[in-house]
Formats: sequence, structure tokens, C-alpha cells
Amino acid sequence: MANILIIGCGSIGLPLAHNLAAQGHAVTGLKRNPPADQHDNIRFIAADISQADTLAALGNTYDRWIFIVSADGRTEASYRSIYQTGLDNVLAQFAAVPCLFVSSTSVYGQSQGEWVDEDSPAEPENLTSQLIRQAEQKITAANPANVVVRFSGIYGPGREYLLRMAAQTPAIQQTPVYYTNRIHQQDCVGVLAFLLAQSLADKALDPIYLASDDDPAPMWDVISWLAEQLGHPAPTAKPVDEHADQNKRCRNQRLKDLGYEFIYPSFRDGYGELIRR
Repeated sequence: MANILIIGCGSIGLPLAHNLAAQGHAVTGLKRNPPADQHDNIRFIAADISQADTLAALGNTYDRWIFIVSADGRTEASYRSIYQTGLDNVLAQFAAVPCLFVSSTSVYGQSQGEWVDEDSPAEPENLTSQLIRQAEQKITAANPANVVVRFSGIYGPGREYLLRMAAQTPAIQQTPVYYTNRIHQQDCVGVLAFLLAQSLADKALDPIYLASDDDPAPMWDVISWLAEQLGHPAPTAKPVDEHADQNKRCRNQRLKDLGYEFIYPSFRDGYGELIRR
């Protein structure tokens, strides 16, 4: 069993910590404000990656580290604090240790409904996504064993924005098609645990994996289906938004070829369960 450091123990990091601890790994979770209640077999350390001196208590005896940190807000300062200063501080201490780095499909600048995969150009126009992309490049340059995982839009318990939207009879672009991509947060945990297992087994991994479900679907179809399931009126069609971004279709074939099987392969599977609950 391995000694694993999880940097960022929120809605994905904490379930992942429990998953790995249940497998017998020694798990340390870094969090600015660790939970007050006890979590069996998980050691928590209070630290802020943007403050290098707070990382001293971590030591350097880990076999792998997993970076799952989100910016506090959508400001340039927040993103620089995490993806520049914070990442630099972590790499200064753990550059020799292989890692899994959680990124985002926002690094793709495609906006005309194109299919994208790990080999597609990642040239985002907005600054925050550029900072994430620069962090990816820093990670892959730091250690050839490092792996970047690009998650699409995460949903699940506590991340129910589209359910709230569907209940409000929103105006949604119907034509031309505006595609959306998503992944259930349980699959986020599953993908990271799966890739970690492959890494610990010394399996040759690609530097980047795109993690999104099997069903990149038009937003019109998603909201219409949700409204129907909830018993609300269908959305109304709105004029074309000429400035719409993030209109792309994410291909997950590389991850599936490696052997990962999605728990929720479609929004109907994941949101259907949320609605039934």
C-alpha cells in the first residue's frame, strides 16, 4: 500500500480520501480548515499552499500526491494564488514525487461544437483558463510520470445548478445546437482512484486524460429532459448567443481504452438518481 497526499479535501478530495483509505493506503489530506469531526484512517494537516511556510509540516515521504484545489473565486488573483504561487510552492517540495493534477476542460478554446480530445489544441481565450493551462504545462514539464486529468462540468449532490435552472422555465438556445459536457462527482472520484491505481502499478500512462461522460448533449435536450422529469414546463427557445463559449463535445475514449467504466455514463443516469432522491 502507498502513502498518498491529497491536496484539497473538498467534495471530491474527501470522498477520494475515504476511498483510498478503505483500500489500505495511508492517506494525508491537506486543507486550510480541516474538518472538526474524525475521519477514520485519514490524517489531516492544516495548510495553505499559497503560504510556503505552512507546508513544512507535510514532510516529503509520499509515494504520490493528488492536486484537487479550486480557486476561491473567479478573479485573476484567486487563480494566480492557486495555479501559480500555490503550485510553485508544492512543486518546490514534491517535484520528484509523481502526481495527479486535476484540471478542467475549460482549457479548450473551441466554441463551434467541435469534438475535442487530449490531442486537440488547448488555447483558451479567457485569463483564468489560461492560468490553468499554464499550470498543466508546468506539471507535465516537472515530472514525466505526472498526469493531468481534465474534468468537464461536475455535478452531483450539492452541485445541482441545472436542476434549479430546469425548474425556472429558462430560455435556452435550441438552434444551432449548443453542446454541454459533464461528469458526476462520483465518477471524478472513480477516475482519480483508477488512474492512481494504474500509476502505482507502474502502468505507462499518457500525460493527459479527458474525463467526461459518454454523452456530450445539447443544453436544450438536457434542460428539456430535466424539466419533464421534474414536472415543470419545457424551456423556451432563445435567440442565438453569438458570444457563447465552451460549446464543444468532449471525447473520453483514451480513458475508456485504459479500462475505466463510468458509473454514470449519461446525464440521464446521474440526474435521474438525483431526482429520485
